[in-house]
Amino acid sequence: MSVTESKTELYNMESCADTAAPAGEKPGSRRLSDIFERYVQPCVAELLGSALFIFVGCSSVIENVEGTGRLQPALAHGLALAVVITLFGEISGGHFNPAVSLSVFLTGGLRVVLLLPYILAQLLGGLIGAGLAMAISSSEKHSNATGAAFNVVKSDGQVGAATVAEMVMTLFLTLTVCMAAVNKRTSSSMAPFCVGLTVVVDILAGGAVSGACMNPARAFGPAVVSNYWSYHWIYWVGPLVGALLTATFVRLLLGDQKIRVLLK
Repeated sequence: MSVTESKTELYNMESCADTAAPAGEKPGSRRLSDIFERYVQPCVAELLGSALFIFVGCSSVIENVEGTGRLQPALAHGLALAVVITLFGEISGGHFNPAVSLSVFLTGGLRVVLLLPYILAQLLGGLIGAGLAMAISSSEKHSNATGAAFNVVKSDGQVGAATVAEMVMTLFLTLTVCMAAVNKRTSSSMAPFCVGLTVVVDILAGGAVSGACMNPARAFGPAVVSNYWSYHWIYWVGPLVGALLTATFVRLLLGDQKIRVLLK
């Protein structure tokens, strides 16, 4: 597997047939190398990237308890995501988010065999990132920020608005990923920057409504570490519905001829 393959090509391989081993190399060794690069390495990249991204995101929230506004968490989340996508994008596609993995899978950019391992790796990365953020923070700051768990929704009257906000913001995020990195007609080398910038503007726009999670792994890690589960389901339902809407738009209307299912 060439390191110069695009992310779309990487996850649209229809078979895992072994390529011919170079002269002097044992076929079995080549097969093990292919298995490692196709299955193990991408999951490790998703685990490490998710841990680093969520560590930075949680730390920015915990250290922002003085009330300096949403700009610090917005920039920290967006810039960290852009960096880890740049670092690991050619290995795993740079998802770091179960909602992104679902939308990419449904638009033909990820093989089904990797969908569940990716989600598990992202959730574990969320736990590691939230745990590291707790380890470097004072207990007082960590407690005041609820460990960076999402605590914006305080009553049942806010549930509807928060769920819709998470759905729309995740739609924006996953649409950016699918159109900039999966759909060949609109793919761009600026995809990491675009995805990171989308996170920044989503947090600035919707942080006061729902916290602007857009990522079940980002919600799950701090919830476990802080044992804070109030309205936690919002940060699964909203993002996953947003991912399904993205897949619908891309498959039916926006995708190129390879992706689109209508009027090919």
